[in-house]
This record gives sequence, structure tokens and C-alpha cells, in this order.
Amino acid sequence: MTRFGFNIRTRSGQKVDNISILAANREEAERRLKQMYYRCEIIECRCKQSEPSSEPLDMENIISLISRRAVREPSGTH
Repeated sequence: MTRFGFNIRTRSGQKVDNISILAANREEAERRLKQMYYRCEIIECRCKQSEPSSEPLDMENIISLISRRAVREPSGTH
């Protein structure tokens, strides 16, 4: 999968930067973008190949990630 970054101008003229879409190819990313922003003008498109994680995600690693995040964030905040 490839991550595409878009800068667009909406049909009302508002500029929106850094819209990130993960897709198999640019055509699919543009299709998804135009579903969200009907009749937008694409000003810029950047693509960045997703890099696979260096360590595999197993249940132990996932629990560890969740635990570390819970420790860093005080209760009641998002």
C-alpha cells in the first residue's frame, strides 16, 4: 500500500492541505478523495511508500503498545 498526500481546493475555493489517503494506486486514492471532496481541484499529490514494521505485531506487542500509551496519557483525556 502507498500513502498519498493531497493538497486540494474545494469547490467553494477553500484550500485544504495534507489530506492523507492509503491506497493501492493513485487512481484509487483520487477516487476516494473525490468521494469526500466532490468536484475538488487537486493542487498537489505526493506519494510515500509505506514501510513495513521492523518487528511483527503479535498479541504481546499490541498489548505492550496499548499499555505504554495508557501510561503516557492521563485518565479522561483523548
